[in-house]
Amino acid sequence: MAKIEKTDAEWQAELTPEQFRICRQKGTEQAFTGQYYDTKTTGTYRCTCCGNPLFSSDTKYDSGSGWPSFWAPMQADSVATEEDNSFFMRRTEVLCSQCHAHLGHVFPDGPEPTGLRYCMNSAALTLEPESETKD
Repeated sequence: MAKIEKTDAEWQAELTPEQFRICRQKGTEQAFTGQYYDTKTTGTYRCTCCGNPLFSSDTKYDSGSGWPSFWAPMQADSVATEEDNSFFMRRTEVLCSQCHAHLGHVFPDGPEPTGLRYCMNSAALTLEPESETKD
């Protein structure tokens, strides 16, 4: 799939101010305030900016952090990572592989089988609930 590139003005026209702040300016929502931190709905979590499927509810768990947490992305190439040394910390930033939206960070303190905790911002995600009827 081709990479999605837009100007800040184009993103601002499509996103809410909070989505723009988090996804395009690398912001973070407050813990325990995001729409999906405690959601139990089954389905696929997609990138708010471009719709890229990122995480399955099958890998979501309650990390106690106050942000939606997953132990693995849907596909290894669904997300990209970069070193993040902001705020005098060394972290690994998680980005959408298609549009480079900031999603959150990944930490090495998650559950098995991966041992990873993908700690995401709800504003960067859109939950597509699993259909009640399956064809």
